[in-house]
Amino acid sequence: MKRPTLVIAFLLCLAPSVPVLAQGQRTAAMPSQAEIARYANDLLMRRYRADAPGGAVLVARGDTLLFRAARGEADVAGHVPLRPDSVFRIGSVTKQFAAAGLLKLVEAGTVKLEDPLSKYVPDYPGGDRISVLQLLNHTSGIRSYTSLKGYMDGPVRRDLTTAQMIQVFRNETPPSEPGAKWEYNNSGYVLVGAVIEAASGQPWHAYLDRVFFKPLGMRHTGYALDPSRLARQVKGYSYEGDKLVPARPISMTQPHAAGALVSNVDDLFRWNRALHEGRVLQSATYAQMITPVGKAVDVGYGFGLFDGMVRRSKALWHGGGIFGFISSLNYLPGPDISVVVLENDDQDNDRIGGDSADIFARRLAAKALGDPYPAMQAVAVGAAILQGAEGVYRFDGEVRRILRVVDGKLTSQRGARGEPQMLTPIAADDFLYPDGFNRLRLERDASGRIARVRFFPGGDGDGEVGVNMNEPLPSGPAGVQVPRVALERLVGAYVHPDAGLTLKVYFDRDALLGQIAGQNPVTLRAKSPTEFDVEETGASIAFPAGNAPAAEATIRQKGREILLKRVP
Repeated sequence: MKRPTLVIAFLLCLAPSVPVLAQGQRTAAMPSQAEIARYANDLLMRRYRADAPGGAVLVARGDTLLFRAARGEADVAGHVPLRPDSVFRIGSVTKQFAAAGLLKLVEAGTVKLEDPLSKYVPDYPGGDRISVLQLLNHTSGIRSYTSLKGYMDGPVRRDLTTAQMIQVFRNETPPSEPGAKWEYNNSGYVLVGAVIEAASGQPWHAYLDRVFFKPLGMRHTGYALDPSRLARQVKGYSYEGDKLVPARPISMTQPHAAGALVSNVDDLFRWNRALHEGRVLQSATYAQMITPVGKAVDVGYGFGLFDGMVRRSKALWHGGGIFGFISSLNYLPGPDISVVVLENDDQDNDRIGGDSADIFARRLAAKALGDPYPAMQAVAVGAAILQGAEGVYRFDGEVRRILRVVDGKLTSQRGARGEPQMLTPIAADDFLYPDGFNRLRLERDASGRIARVRFFPGGDGDGEVGVNMNEPLPSGPAGVQVPRVALERLVGAYVHPDAGLTLKVYFDRDALLGQIAGQNPVTLRAKSPTEFDVEETGASIAFPAGNAPAAEATIRQKGREILLKRVP
């Protein structure tokens, strides 16, 4: 039931929204099917091993399949290979089905978005102040049961009814008032399922089967505990260190309408076509589903869908994660591109290539657009160009980036305390950051002097302009030197189950890095043996003092704070 990986993007990859270029403004020619297939197959081969858990992938433009393949094993012990039509648990991708199902009831006049929760769950504490809309867009203020201490380590294995599930969290103190903030919430979607059941008179999953799966011919999609689905599901896996192990046990009654569906790439492609081409909801209702409102505008969340970008194209997407599985379902409305990635282990960052499922899907979508993210292939750039780029550049919000040449390489440093990042030249005036997505372009005035730089967060959009202040370069950062042996205790994985957030801390050679699942790795610059700055975003991460492996990590940024617990 992991939240889609962009949910906590403000913590480590904060990027402002940028204008969407209309379809007619794109100048890149759409690549051929053969070209996309070659690119996708190359990524597939590098991403998944043949003798380990892997994934199934589909890329399409309109109704035309551009790529469909699988690599890896559905059953590692039995050496059963994955197939393109293999059935996976899809985790939180379930939410868009539940949201659309509830919206069908709105269209029928059975439910209203402004209805209070108490109309459908009469005895829920404070239910008269929580609206159906707030359940759909994660602004209800209800505490998510997946964040309850110790819950995911044992209680999540029990088979529970809808009423029993609600009993798990109904008396928990709400972390915020209804409508006051956006916070990803699995309890809210259990209640979405409860509203569907109260209004339709059917179990939530049976209702979805009746109104969506059967009419749309989605023969491989349904409730994970349906006997007809159980036999066809691939096995899920995780890692304990370097050791592959079966996925942790969970009763699939508990993910409920927040994450208990299974599907395959073909059915999810079929769903994308139906939902986004107007065969599921009326146009006005669909517009509500994809349009963030209230506090959900801050993160671009509609009802079960995120509103983001790939290059200069609008993207509607959701990721999912549940013990043993990770999924990503993406749709680009202008060019009509669908990308589906389904995986049968839950450790994105340990894969060949290191990218998450969402980032993998993003690369595939960009290629299908004809505007792929640039490869990390260095070109020769003269010393005069590098020296001419040195300077202090001021961006909106008083952000400053310092460019300086170190050992013959151009580096970028955010603010006086940031960690310099080595830039790779991919053209005379174009540079990539180590994550392979963030990009910096030098811009010149009429005389040829470098007067501005344009920073592209995540490599997308029109970028943010920084003006050369013509100031002397400040002295370099004097980061605290912490012995590697003192940092080893911090290495590991930390999770916040409520948000489905996973932070991996690891070494890349001698650099200590942090990576949120679904986001790019960042360098952790030591302020002390237990406190670290994130150069690119101004965030910080703190660990408890001591000699034993750190039990938790606290991420702080702009007054926001989130506590993550170490997992084995």
